Amino acid sequence: MKDEWIDIINDNLSFVKACLKSKTHKYGWLHATVHIWFYTNNGQILLQKRSETKIAFPNLWDISVAGHISSGESKISAAIREIQEEIGLKITEDKLEYIGTFRETHRHGHYFTDNEVHFVYLAKLDIELDQLKIQQEELSALKLIPLNVYQKDLKKPNYDKKYVPHYPKYYDFVLNEISKRL
Repeated sequence: MKDEWIDIINDNLSFVKACLKSKTHKYGWLHATVHIWFYTNNGQILLQKRSETKIAFPNLWDISVAGHISSGESKISAAIREIQEEIGLKITEDKLEYIGTFRETHRHGHYFTDNEVHFVYLAKLDIELDQLKIQQEELSALKLIPLNVYQKDLKKPNYDKKYVPHYPKYYDFVLNEISKRL
């Protein structure tokens, strides 16, 4: 796993200090990420399957694109960079719609805690799925799923065996915002 510098933030989302991502996760310090949800005009959501080598939630279906904001990097620059890295899509700032923030904490064993504030964006997917190029180190597959099917799946018992178990309020927030745009 590639280590990188990210910024530790406080509860007010203000910068505290720069730190290696590995140390940040080891101690569970609060830090920022970007989440980008792609949707189609016909009501489908783009999901990525996390690589089997990931420490956090390997082999589970997740957000279209997500990643850490590098130290000193802006949220929008991180979103644009992560989209190009993970799915090979070049996108401009005007195609991204910021919808808000959400805080989540997940423990993955004794020495790895994701304590994150997600800066969440929506974007329309205007190209065919087969035109995207996956980043092999991060994900193993992409798929489109109808929004209503996805919403039903997330309400099923043991949904966390198939999908990353983000907080139900997070899923409700994001999927409601996507529904408003369809």
